[in-house]
Amino acid sequence: MNYSTLAFSDAARKIQEKAGSRANYARRERQSQTDGLTENESAFIAERDSFYMATLGANGFPYIQFRGGPKGFLKTIDSTRLAFVDFRGNMQYISVGNLATNNKVSLILMDYPTRTRLKLYAEAEVVELKDDPALFEKLDLENYKFRPERMVVLHVKAYDWNCPQHITPRYTLEEIGDAFASQQDYIAKLEAEIKTLKQSAT
Repeated sequence: MNYSTLAFSDAARKIQEKAGSRANYARRERQSQTDGLTENESAFIAERDSFYMATLGANGFPYIQFRGGPKGFLKTIDSTRLAFVDFRGNMQYISVGNLATNNKVSLILMDYPTRTRLKLYAEAEVVELKDDPALFEKLDLENYKFRPERMVVLHVKAYDWNCPQHITPRYTLEEIGDAFASQQDYIAKLEAEIKTLKQSAT
């Protein structure tokens, strides 16, 4: 998997040459390829509760869709395959419609607190629920309310870790709660001590 070779068109390489970055990226293209996703990528993906997926319509326009769910709803099947259950949403079916004519997709997965970004190129395979019950069993989610419509298997062709530049850190309510848990516990302890002191003083 050589992301640079796949991502850089001739036009992009010409602009890199003009901007002075071509030599650096040419070295990256010559580097050995990674044979599939490693434990590092799989661990990162397992912690994500959302991603962005781009598809290309028959009209030539790209469409970028936000996909969200509980942590780990995008699952690693093996070193070259990811998969997720396609939940029922607003029923526009733009992404699924695009996949009917062009199965190539691009994903961006973000970890805003650590300013980390993983980019993937993949070929998507739409799988009907009735056609692979065993796969749905692997992808099914506990303690999460959803209506499954189909499954999407992503055959990963290349990936790359992007630089953190210009990524603004953002935090979920859960992450904020975890960060302040010790302070909240300390405040609760102090309040209990104050209450005990007031009672003993009366």
